[in-house]
Amino acid sequence: MLLEARNVVVRYGRIPAVRGMDLSVEQGEIVVVLGANGAGKSSLLKSLIGVLKFSDGTLTFGGRDLTKASASQRVQEGIALVPEGRRILVGMTVEENLLLGSYHRNDRHQVAREIDSLYTRFPNLGERRHAKAVCLSGGEQQMLAIGRAILSAPRLMMLDEPSLGLSPLFIQKLFDLIRELNDEGLSILLVEQNTGMAMDIAHKCHVLELGKEIIRGTPAELRQNEQLKKAYLGG
Repeated sequence: MLLEARNVVVRYGRIPAVRGMDLSVEQGEIVVVLGANGAGKSSLLKSLIGVLKFSDGTLTFGGRDLTKASASQRVQEGIALVPEGRRILVGMTVEENLLLGSYHRNDRHQVAREIDSLYTRFPNLGERRHAKAVCLSGGEQQMLAIGRAILSAPRLMMLDEPSLGLSPLFIQKLFDLIRELNDEGLSILLVEQNTGMAMDIAHKCHVLELGKEIIRGTPAELRQNEQLKKAYLGG
């Protein structure tokens, strides 16, 4: 098991955002977390990366107990988060944003090779490598955020609502990229409101409601669930 979270509880003061969540990601899996706004999905990812502290629960990653580890330590262990809204630094260049992803790495020559590889994968970023990130379109900024995460050399990439605000064409490119990264061996934990496309690439799914898991299973199992069909699939 790559990542295993048990009985995760996250609170904002006295208000619970995540209520006793169990979640696991095996090597090579795409795991999708679904739910409406306010369901606790983003809070779950922020707690797994260490930005929010667990009020209760445990986290192991690659067999190591990271429950008390800082966000920086979790990144060094191989967990990366592409946050909702991308959170790139628009006043810095494309290349400077990418280099931020590798801040904890010492293999500078390998980092440079990986940046060149990213420019091959994302030609628009390569053409604008010395331009300020503010000049990029929303889709290009999302690719930059993903590239920045790749530069941290993750074993698990977590993506929080990556399709938000993108055109249908870019959304298709995004999901193709997620599938491609997974085919290359990267494990994925995806929070997404585009339920249909997320389930098309998922190995297993969790559905949250008001911070608590209400359904879990394979995409095929969830598509047979009348509760989910009515709430999320237009059944």
